[in-house]
Amino acid sequence: MVTVAPGQSRPYDEVEWRDAIVVVERGEIELEGSSGERHGFRGGDVLWLTGLPLRALHNPSRREPAVLVAVSKQAGPRRRSRRQL
Repeated sequence: MVTVAPGQSRPYDEVEWRDAIVVVERGEIELEGSSGERHGFRGGDVLWLTGLPLRALHNPSRREPAVLVAVSKQAGPRRRSRRQL
């Protein structure tokens, strides 16, 4: 879970979002591309942030934090013991 405070920005770090599906759980978020262009998303929107030419994530709201929830698969295969089979 990542929270961006009202009126604040967060630098984009691709490693942080690798292989994750991201849901805007609350508030609004703007993604700033390397060209400076911004695209907005709000609560309920589902995003994929891997492999995009992004600079930063911005919360344009002056009142409400933006809350993003990222879900990704576990790193590496899980092994099951014989008891779990």
